[in-house]
Amino acid sequence: MLAWQIFRRIAQMGLGVVGTMLMATVVAAGTDELVLRDEGQETRLSIAALRDQADERFTLYDPFEAADVAMRGLVFRDFLVEHFGEVPEALAFEAWDEYRVTLEGWDDPDWILVTHQNGEPLTLRDRGPLRLVERDYGDRDPENLRGFNDWIWMIRSIEAVP
Repeated sequence: MLAWQIFRRIAQMGLGVVGTMLMATVVAAGTDELVLRDEGQETRLSIAALRDQADERFTLYDPFEAADVAMRGLVFRDFLVEHFGEVPEALAFEAWDEYRVTLEGWDDPDWILVTHQNGEPLTLRDRGPLRLVERDYGDRDPENLRGFNDWIWMIRSIEAVP
């Protein structure tokens, strides 16, 4: 359920400002963790810890913002090996807006799990707290957004798919 839907229900229930503030705290607290799932096991990672570990810095043209953007994050392939023991064949992603997708082909060092943009930690407002982007566009035209359908925003959980 999206945050605005929760707030609307709170208003309908007549919980007032205090109830709304309490629910806002609960909703916001959830974005502090990334959930990893593998073979029935669930691991929760602190977003703050991932931000502290983010050591890849680069600037690229973000086709969705139509501007050059300074990004910081983690090499996704290395992240997968560290937390899954290998690069899984396929990964199922769930985003905070309830978008779900399963994609293959992550054994590529050009994929970055982005934690910061222009020196600031990513938040839900700017398609965070985590985002997957490809550092090298190859021969794709950054003006054609369809060439970037595999970029994933607002990542909430990642699951290894056998």
